[in-house]
Amino acid sequence: MTLLNSKFQTVHDTAPFTQIKNADYTPAFERAIADTRMEIDAIANNAAAPTFENTLEALAFSGMSLDRISSIFFNLNSAETSDELQEIAQDIAPKLAALGNDITLNEALFKRVKAVYDQRDTRSFTPEQEMLLTKNYLSFVRNGALLNEEQKNRLREIDSSLSLLSLKFGENVLAETNNYQLHLTEAADLAGLPEGAIEAARSLAESQQLEGWIFTLDFPSYLPFVTYAENRSLRREMAIAAGKKAFQNNEFNNVDNVLQIAKLRHERALILGYDTHAHFVLEERMAQQPQRVLQFLNELLDKATTAAQREFAELTDFARDLDQLQQLEKWDAAYYSEKLKQQRFNLDDEILKPYFKLENVLNGAFEVAKRLYQLQFNEVHTIEKYHDDVQTFEVTDGDNRLVAILYTDFFPRKSKRNGAWMTSFKSQFVQNNIDQRPHISIVCNFTKPTATKPSLLTFNEVTTLFHEFGHALHGMLAQTVYPSLSGTNVYWDFVELPSQIMENWCYEKEALELFAKHYLTAEVLPMDLIEKIKESANFQEGMATLRQLSFGLLDMAWHGQDPTGITDLKAFESQQFAATQLYPDVAENAMSTSFSHIFQGGYSSGYYSYKWAEVLDADAFAYFVENGIFNREIADRFKEHILSKGGTEHPMALYKKFRGQEPNPEALLKRAGLV
Repeated sequence: MTLLNSKFQTVHDTAPFTQIKNADYTPAFERAIADTRMEIDAIANNAAAPTFENTLEALAFSGMSLDRISSIFFNLNSAETSDELQEIAQDIAPKLAALGNDITLNEALFKRVKAVYDQRDTRSFTPEQEMLLTKNYLSFVRNGALLNEEQKNRLREIDSSLSLLSLKFGENVLAETNNYQLHLTEAADLAGLPEGAIEAARSLAESQQLEGWIFTLDFPSYLPFVTYAENRSLRREMAIAAGKKAFQNNEFNNVDNVLQIAKLRHERALILGYDTHAHFVLEERMAQQPQRVLQFLNELLDKATTAAQREFAELTDFARDLDQLQQLEKWDAAYYSEKLKQQRFNLDDEILKPYFKLENVLNGAFEVAKRLYQLQFNEVHTIEKYHDDVQTFEVTDGDNRLVAILYTDFFPRKSKRNGAWMTSFKSQFVQNNIDQRPHISIVCNFTKPTATKPSLLTFNEVTTLFHEFGHALHGMLAQTVYPSLSGTNVYWDFVELPSQIMENWCYEKEALELFAKHYLTAEVLPMDLIEKIKESANFQEGMATLRQLSFGLLDMAWHGQDPTGITDLKAFESQQFAATQLYPDVAENAMSTSFSHIFQGGYSSGYYSYKWAEVLDADAFAYFVENGIFNREIADRFKEHILSKGGTEHPMALYKKFRGQEPNPEALLKRAGLV
């Protein structure tokens, strides 16, 4: 038995990162998989008549050790990976897929679950028990319990293949991100770049024993370059490098992986009796049907297109007047948008960044959570970490009881994938009357401190931190019995409500004054800058909406129809982007080959949920604004009906309990300036 299979002898049962060796993972997985099989067999072969307690509840608490090992391993494979971890993942993923199939295709087990489900009207359940019963029954049906043996075998093959393809897709994107760097040795090429970006690039070059400056595709390096660099040809080089990740003629090309994933998902859906993968996925979403998603996206498209085209024409005229540029290209987008924004609002990120020191912003998020939910965040140094960049916090309530453990990991490195996300190392649940509190992590990629400056965030990075912190609150404040219904285990088009609503506080004077303080003088962000932040909130909102809709429509195109006839990925993409395209196409670029949300993450047929949740968050925050952004009564309602309940009830039922009504889409359109 390895350390990973034992009860951890650590503070709050936290993961013993410093004690785990890579060699521990494979035997730990094999032992935990075997133990889980024994637990499942015991439930399936129980001689007693099936009951909720001996079947559904027993199933809910089976495989707990495996879940814990998986969360540790796969979180590290995203945030602190290595060649060795990636090899282990390739070995383990099919075994986990096989176990999942063996559980959902276990006839004896399904008979017991079905027996309880068929008798559900003869006894009373709590809403959470009813949800657990319904979700488990549907999980079996939706994953092949009613199939014949030949179909079940094909389903096993597909799931094994998909698990490997998804891993390979992510590995290729990370490799492509790491393989490119722009090495500059002429100071003239740095014209226009902020001092902080130059210093970070110099620091990176020095770390590689090189002269000059190095810029990479990591967001804190890439974004300032394409936003501020005056050298258009270098902006072009960077933008094209970012756009052709995993779309190059090399070993990291993802074209075949994308085509195979889409086709296997479609075949899987057909075997299970669904028209498409989107029909399968959306059955357990608020939207329910692909037609409703497309209607939602196209209605927004109608509202946004006129505004987007007007904004693009305005930007084109601005670039022509400023630099005699006749045709805007994608590598001009951020550069001229920033210049226009500066001219219109006399506001740019370089003015704002000194007021957004990372530590202050994080403490600001903590303070907002304290005022809303009476939470305290105390940094501790007794909890083991997987990297020196990680910070650890004990989160307590007003009575000093432990609410959660929070890990934060904010800086890019080669072992970490791009982007920002929230995850958990341990879910919240209640077993044997003991409330097991969750261990939550937020991972971002912000600019690292340099020799002369702390990490200073752009305003977009401020909202990113608050967004992921909103997800973290959803995990930390969970109060459910069963782990599978806890925290962010909710309908995918509901999961973004707690995260997106938190971004709203970043635009409010009352909240900004808590943390937006100059890192040198401690001066609070001046009132005129706060007003400009609010004024600029809708700047180019039409173009931004069109961009988000293009991703949602591409996702639905891959998954809402039969993809078996697609042979040319680029041509297919171009067709899907036609309705949302503003800039000329770049022949050597593709979106899908690095679209990790839908081909590696859990957003297939679900990217629309960002806009869907914006309707919810705009309506919900309007409720706060009407009553005060720190109103305790409204915050208590949000905590009780949204943050603590996880997936224990249908999300619309929870939302109506919080708000007293269904969400009004007008709140989003007004906030976005589209009406």
